[in-house]
Amino acid sequence: MFKRILVFIVLLGGTSMLHAQASPTASRRGDLQIGVGYTNANTDYVPNRVNGGTAYFTYDFKPHFGIEGDFRFIKDSPTNYYEKSYEIGGRYYRTYKEKWVPYGRVMYGRGVFNFTSQGVTTANLAYNLAAVGAGLDYKVLPYLNVRGDFHYQRWFGFPQNGLTPSMFTIGVAYHFR
Repeated sequence: MFKRILVFIVLLGGTSMLHAQASPTASRRGDLQIGVGYTNANTDYVPNRVNGGTAYFTYDFKPHFGIEGDFRFIKDSPTNYYEKSYEIGGRYYRTYKEKWVPYGRVMYGRGVFNFTSQGVTTANLAYNLAAVGAGLDYKVLPYLNVRGDFHYQRWFGFPQNGLTPSMFTIGVAYHFR
């Protein structure tokens, strides 16, 4: 009888050392979303606001930290003037109540400016730029996010003390699960 009690105690005490399925057998390396958006911008070049589009991706590789890449294109149709930019940088985000994801980001990239005169292109030049932004992603469905975003750029070397466009974007993204 003593042996049975001893075996029972050893088996019962040994279960705390067993992990069974307590450790994850598979985990994600990151979190990816790819999206598009409608952009309205104060170009800092023409007096009226200009519309365009944005394509973006985010890849979050750690809790609260990730990278973001953007492509933005805005065009003033009457003058044929446009700004195009390609940027990549770091982002910091937080998740609240599993649906709200506010974020901030710092980016670096390249911008292409189309100079025009009476609707005819006179020059198409590229400049380095830095940008900051902040926004909010809302998780509508597990695979669908809606975004509201503010973005500010500083173009270096642009004639007349640089170019500083600011933009608002409303977008939608597919979230890979």
